Amino acid sequence: MPTTALAGARIFDGSRWHDDAAVLIGDGAIVAICPRRDVPGDARLEVLDGGLLAPGFIDAQVNGGGGVLLNDDPTSGAMVHIAQAHRPFGTCRLLPTLVTTTRERTDAALRAARAAGGGVLGLHLEGPYLSPKRRGVHDDKAMAAMADADIDWLLSVGVGRLLLTVAPEQVTPDQVRRLVDGGAVVSLGHSDASYEQAMALINAGASGVTHLFNAMSGLQSRAPGMVGAALDAGAAWCGFIADGLHVAVPTLRIALRAKRAPGRLFLVTDAMPTVGSPIGEFMLGDRCILRRGDRLVWIGEDGEEVLAGAHLDMASAVRFCVSTLELPIDEALRMASLYPARFLRLSDRFGSIAPGYAADLVHLDAGLRVTRTWIAREATSSA
Repeated sequence: MPTTALAGARIFDGSRWHDDAAVLIGDGAIVAICPRRDVPGDARLEVLDGGLLAPGFIDAQVNGGGGVLLNDDPTSGAMVHIAQAHRPFGTCRLLPTLVTTTRERTDAALRAARAAGGGVLGLHLEGPYLSPKRRGVHDDKAMAAMADADIDWLLSVGVGRLLLTVAPEQVTPDQVRRLVDGGAVVSLGHSDASYEQAMALINAGASGVTHLFNAMSGLQSRAPGMVGAALDAGAAWCGFIADGLHVAVPTLRIALRAKRAPGRLFLVTDAMPTVGSPIGEFMLGDRCILRRGDRLVWIGEDGEEVLAGAHLDMASAVRFCVSTLELPIDEALRMASLYPARFLRLSDRFGSIAPGYAADLVHLDAGLRVTRTWIAREATSSA
């Protein structure tokens, strides 16, 4: 297959910028970044209309999109449909996310993820090993402590990349070690755990925290809680929802300054079926979720509106980081690509524009709006 050269845009490779350069793609992989004048004469040249070319976005937490909720349809077809709904917003790879449900439905999702392609990296199980005290929109009646036999089941299916969100109240350090040794990525969330409980699991191999600040014990003067552990533990990567609704802007700015490296904050959408769809409501279990502008809520027993996932795409989250959190563009782009790739232990293939990496690319205009994406050698225009 002939080499394709993409030129005409400023290139961010995940680490640094390249001007007057081209990305060479061959057989679905990055061949090189070279000066534009050195593009091979036999390459098929595509000249982009300015803007910037960056690594394709990676989203580790996507409940739905295009009108489809994974919990309603835990099939490989639904997963691919969800991935396609997010692709016009720059997301090239994602983890479909199944929230707390029955064992039968969970097993179906595991087997579907093994067969899915089209940008689906695997599966994120957000439950059932969560704390009812921090259930959020999850069904607390389906929550349970992890049994040792569950680990054999979860690891036996052979999902490409399995991410598990668990609460320290429901799992043990030994169970976390077994999961990580078996190839799973373990994240902490939906928990009222103490700092010490959270750190015990991080020391056992848990490497992330799910939607930082939301559905977890907070940072207090003498009780650092899970938030304190997330920020203090260098091994912990922290996903967060950058929509200005789930976490206050000053809180996010403080967290960005406070996070101990090498783990960093990265972007997740926690997206629901409304992304890429005009629908205004949907069912999550027995709850009716309503769209109120950019908010998704269900109405509690006291009439209070409770956040239920997000109406957010990754490109909007990147723009929020630049315009509202005042982050440099390159850092916002890393938070949408390189950092989630590192968290998922996939940064040897994704999250950068470098020789041998998958040719997952996003082209953004001057306003950081997506114009085209590429997965391997397949290109798609924005919505």
